[in-house]
Amino acid sequence: MLLGRTGDHWPLPWLAEPLATARAFDRSHAMLIHGAAGVGHLEFAGLLAQAWLCEKPGQAPCGACGSCHLVSQRAHPDLHILVPDALRVALGWQGDDEGAGRSDAKPSREIRVDAVRQAIDWSHRTAGRGRGKALIIHPADQLNTASANALLKTLEEPAGGMRLWLTTTDPERLLPTVRSRCQRLHLGSPDPARARTWLQGRGLAHPEATLALAGGSPLLALELAAEGLDADWIGALPMAVARGDARPLLGRSVVRVVDVLFKLAHDLQVRSFGAPARFITAAKWPAPPSLDALAHWQRGLRRVARHDEHPWNAALLIESLVTQAASLWPRHDEAGTRGGRPSLHSNR
Repeated sequence: MLLGRTGDHWPLPWLAEPLATARAFDRSHAMLIHGAAGVGHLEFAGLLAQAWLCEKPGQAPCGACGSCHLVSQRAHPDLHILVPDALRVALGWQGDDEGAGRSDAKPSREIRVDAVRQAIDWSHRTAGRGRGKALIIHPADQLNTASANALLKTLEEPAGGMRLWLTTTDPERLLPTVRSRCQRLHLGSPDPARARTWLQGRGLAHPEATLALAGGSPLLALELAAEGLDADWIGALPMAVARGDARPLLGRSVVRVVDVLFKLAHDLQVRSFGAPARFITAAKWPAPPSLDALAHWQRGLRRVARHDEHPWNAALLIESLVTQAASLWPRHDEAGTRGGRPSLHSNR
């Protein structure tokens, strides 16, 4: 993954305008970037760091100087990026020395306190290229209590010339003492037309349904499409769940399934009041279920979401969630004839 601007190429075209806004109103050494998932928080923080370290300072990084090139390759001596080890592996950065965990341990989804302390030690060294230093923490809501507390003094009084950019999709998950030390900037979703054009340029011929399921976030839509969650899959999901058919969801991560089922529950709820679905569009829908029963199912989804790192048997859990969902509707076949619900394992 390249970081920042390279020549005239922007990593994500919709970031140019918020970058200009952020640079114009930059009044603090620490900025908290927040907004919906899938709009490019890490890429945006990379652009801000690149602009700060650029040898031709302006509203945007030039993309051509030595510093800009080093940032784009994540090789700048004055740039440090703190991410959880699990995300480092997912991004293909596991060969990097900075922040890498033990090779024999399961990669952590948290930003560890020893990684924060290493970053603080790095911040006290002399800048390699003279401009200052840049520290990106992504996502900052994965700082545990110990690592967040270790960061507080640096947030309050960073070593000379250092800037910090923290990212999150949920500012309330950060300690109040962290939030209060940062200037906040909301990074909104791009215009739907621009997002569709960008997705079409990456091979999604008809991205509307996938973009809706992603809540308007193009990076998440691209991820969903790569997993096969296209318009046909999305459109068939409500009736499949109502039948108790878990097959469309099996083989996917528990985190992904719970997120999709939450969105299905949301749309079932709003449709019961006559409003259009927000996430699952152009679908065939079952009759609206009881709102009390729907709320009970949602509470079960929340319990699973709170323990998403539990070593679940994913297939059994997903089938259980779908079976619970199917109980929201009377048992009948698709023609409306009374009868038993087919087995989840039948060849219907």
